[in-house]
Amino acid sequence: MAQQTPKSIIVIFGATGDLAKRKLFPSIFRLYRENKISEDFAVVGVARREWSNEEFRGNVQKSISNLPTFGKDAEKFASHFHYLPFDVTNIESYQNLNGLLSELDEQYNVPGNRIFYLAMAPEFFGPIASNLKQEGLTATKGWSRLVIEKPFGHDYDSAEELNEQIRHAFDEDQIYRIDHYLGKEMVQNIEVIRFANSMFEALWNNQYISNIQITSSETLGVEDRGRYYESSGALLDMVQNHIMQVVALLAMEPPIKLTPDEIRSEKVKVLRALRSVTAEEVNDYFVRGQYGKGVMDGEEVIGYREENAVDPESNTATFVAGKLMIDNFRWAGVPFYIRTGKRMTEKSTEVVVQFKDLPMNLYRDKSADLQPNLLVIHIQPDEGITLHLNAKKETGGATSTPVKLDYNNSSDKMNTPEAYERLIYDCMLGDATNFTHWDEVALSWKFVDTISEAWSKEKATNFPNYESGSMGPKESDKLLAENGFHWWSVKPVADSDSE
Repeated sequence: MAQQTPKSIIVIFGATGDLAKRKLFPSIFRLYRENKISEDFAVVGVARREWSNEEFRGNVQKSISNLPTFGKDAEKFASHFHYLPFDVTNIESYQNLNGLLSELDEQYNVPGNRIFYLAMAPEFFGPIASNLKQEGLTATKGWSRLVIEKPFGHDYDSAEELNEQIRHAFDEDQIYRIDHYLGKEMVQNIEVIRFANSMFEALWNNQYISNIQITSSETLGVEDRGRYYESSGALLDMVQNHIMQVVALLAMEPPIKLTPDEIRSEKVKVLRALRSVTAEEVNDYFVRGQYGKGVMDGEEVIGYREENAVDPESNTATFVAGKLMIDNFRWAGVPFYIRTGKRMTEKSTEVVVQFKDLPMNLYRDKSADLQPNLLVIHIQPDEGITLHLNAKKETGGATSTPVKLDYNNSSDKMNTPEAYERLIYDCMLGDATNFTHWDEVALSWKFVDTISEAWSKEKATNFPNYESGSMGPKESDKLLAENGFHWWSVKPVADSDSE
């Protein structure tokens, strides 16, 4: 099947910001170098700064200068970029943008196809969407799509209000709520691992799986994001969006067809089946933490409360662990354990599927090395799959040793699309599979709101409760120990052999 090269104009609101510089410009450049977009494209950057086209293009070239594919195409690529000083509250700005887009449609032979990428503060999402509609920027012969970054609201009520504002201007199938986790190679591979391998799908239920663990740990602190993080914390920054999406992919039923509507429908069913937690039960199912001082890479680092723009008595959680129960036929009784935090031992995102032991394992009493079978999906920074089995020891006798069957995608990393690159291309093709539907957003917020409200009313008197450089508070270990489990931290063979 021939590769599609869609024609479109991408309008980036907030084009002078960090996201555009670090993620969007490099991703569009890689698409250009890989011939996934033709010469018939343009990017219009809008922001408050009074830049010229030349200044903007220089900024674009600087943002891609460290890419291995940077070369003679850079200047030609940057010539497709245009800049317009913009005030999102001023109707005249939208009229000027409409005129520029009409000119660029003709110049680049683009049939009115437009992507409006909102890479700016969420309080502007609603007004921008309304003004785009009101001033006729979406009234073209081609298609119009709106791409929205997180956070999509700060609770269910605010998310619903924002959604109502946007839906007055764009239909649901025109709205692309971006979650960069859904663009990661191994997150997308979850569906393939499950539904393209009968050996896994046949075992993918409560008869054979004892628990599933999802860990997303970071070594960095909040850095310069203290002001934002104070209003979100780990629960809203990671759990409500990224972690919940991974849970849905792991637990969903096989879709009838591999279409956006069918896949999203199955994910929504998982989120509907999540066991609700009352305010009184929150601390039975969830653990929160906040990092204190510690040592990272041989250097002392400060605690969260000493970070810039952070309340010295902050109640914000930088770590969350939880036990999620999915009350449906496939998963009844199987806990999904999640944990995410900052200033932890290592930067890693992985899924561990722990299979049940055999009802009468003949080797259980004879081998101290006997381990449960594990399927590990390494999402980042390593990419790959490891299957942990038990095999006979070379020394003979009725003893066993753990072995690993490993596929490591690290060698292919240079050719692996970045998450944003993949998602921008999907948006240009009109493939919304890896973007979140409003129903998913709403259900995630409703689940998380109870936890958020309970914690906001209850001062965490033990903060900080884990050292920087550790794997979080000890209470998160107890969460699993109650059911006879413990957290697994497993690396691909390539890494563990080098230790």
